[in-house]
Amino acid sequence: AMALSGVRVLELAGLAPAPLCGMILADFGACVVRVDRTRFAFTDDVQARGKRSLAIDLKRPSGATVLKRLVCLADVLIEPFRHGVMEKLGLGPDILLQENPRLIYARLTGFGQTGKYARSAGHDINYLAVSGVLSRLGRKHENPYAPINLLADFAGGGVMCALGIVTALYERTKSGKGQIIDASMVKGVAYLSSFLWKSQNLGFWSRPRGENFLDGGAPFYEVYKTSDGKYMAVGAIEPKFYELLIKGLGLDPDKLPNQLSFSDWPEMKKKIASIFAQKTQAEWCSIFDNTDACVTPVLSFDDVALHQHNKQRSSFIKNDQEEISPRPAPLLSRTPAVPSLKRDPFIGEHTEEILTEFGFTKEEISKLYSDKVIEFHKPKSNL
Repeated sequence: AMALSGVRVLELAGLAPAPLCGMILADFGACVVRVDRTRFAFTDDVQARGKRSLAIDLKRPSGATVLKRLVCLADVLIEPFRHGVMEKLGLGPDILLQENPRLIYARLTGFGQTGKYARSAGHDINYLAVSGVLSRLGRKHENPYAPINLLADFAGGGVMCALGIVTALYERTKSGKGQIIDASMVKGVAYLSSFLWKSQNLGFWSRPRGENFLDGGAPFYEVYKTSDGKYMAVGAIEPKFYELLIKGLGLDPDKLPNQLSFSDWPEMKKKIASIFAQKTQAEWCSIFDNTDACVTPVLSFDDVALHQHNKQRSSFIKNDQEEISPRPAPLLSRTPAVPSLKRDPFIGEHTEEILTEFGFTKEEISKLYSDKVIEFHKPKSNL
């Protein structure tokens, strides 16, 4: 059995962060039901691995009643809507926790349930901005730069929410009680940045943005282009690693400025860049692999699953549609995640199956279907 086997999760369909949270729980064994909208709803959920789909119209009183019945047998509800949406549907935590006092009610939003922006729309870049983290990201003399939507949406949102859920489930083993999780992407990504806050007096961030050790200022913590148009990542921070970098580059350390001579960093960057541009990525790998110079290839999505290290670790998997994706992490020694290799579910594909499992009779299901409260979307047979 996997670590979360036996845990029943209802994930209300939403955008990127909540689906990741649900997928993490499913990957580690939870039974995750994605509650989709009806009437040919569209979802861009590409993180539905291991989930099943139930389509309900929650705006109808009878649809809300269905969810209340489901909640009675669930352990977790993941709710991704803006503040107040569930209350308008009569499905807020005060009501659902009366139905099931053991329920973990996880509210995953950008700005959280309280505060000036609680009812405001936003995206990763906005949450990153309000957290303070965005101000630290970017090159010298350039605007702050948001790195795709990984930090706030997925790390500060989906992953932190999953951590909150697992923590609350553990606490419930002692108290027997559920609770409400206010998972804010702003607070989540701010918490992720704790090192930035707590290392301010160590000199890491004493210079303007883009001129420090880890933000693109240092020549020994940078990405360099190779002769074949690929890249190498350099992270030779410690002196002993920096020495190996200099050796691999074929430079004479006696003719170079001190590693921490900030004024010489721009020229050192140019020098190192010109050297990396003289060889291919593969040639540099042959020089730096099996050393502690902290120099590694920047792998593309086309190459990453084929790299020897990742192959040896089985770091990537293929589903039955031949789609490649990362294997769940971290690796547990006794109860590791065993991700589903089946395709993602169609909306409403498992409606009847799930309702039956939760105690609905055939007559009740037929009535809900005829009233257009639920939908079935069975995949077409190839026969």
